[in-house]
Amino acid sequence: MFPEWLYLAAVMDLFARRVVGWACSDSPNSDLTTAALRMAYESRGRPQNVIFHPDQGCHYTSLQFRQTLWKYKLTHSMSRRGNCWDNAPMERFFRSFKIEWMRKECYNNYAEAERDTLKYILQHYNTKRGHSYNNYLSPVMMEAAA
Repeated sequence: MFPEWLYLAAVMDLFARRVVGWACSDSPNSDLTTAALRMAYESRGRPQNVIFHPDQGCHYTSLQFRQTLWKYKLTHSMSRRGNCWDNAPMERFFRSFKIEWMRKECYNNYAEAERDTLKYILQHYNTKRGHSYNNYLSPVMMEAAA
């Protein structure tokens, strides 16, 4: 068994609660969060006038991350210190992932852990899991209905 950590950075489109960008790494750093942001930006067709609302982690306040936001012309809206409600949709995503999907035992390697994580996002969370915010439609179904 592999006792290391695999870190996940995810970006959610709040309209339908769809995870639109993600990255995995063995290190929780600015490269990880920037990769997730880059994927989200590209997957949504390089949108303009978008607000990016992360928590106050150092990976989201780093120069590298802020420069990427500036390059993409995205507005950085930092959550307030000590107010968990500001980032509640992402906190809920991670809670659901841990409770509904993550194995209780360790994965054998990084590739297996990453594959299972992406399976949750792409084949369960975005496509099948209903959300009360979406009248119990999945994020993909909610976007299709809009």
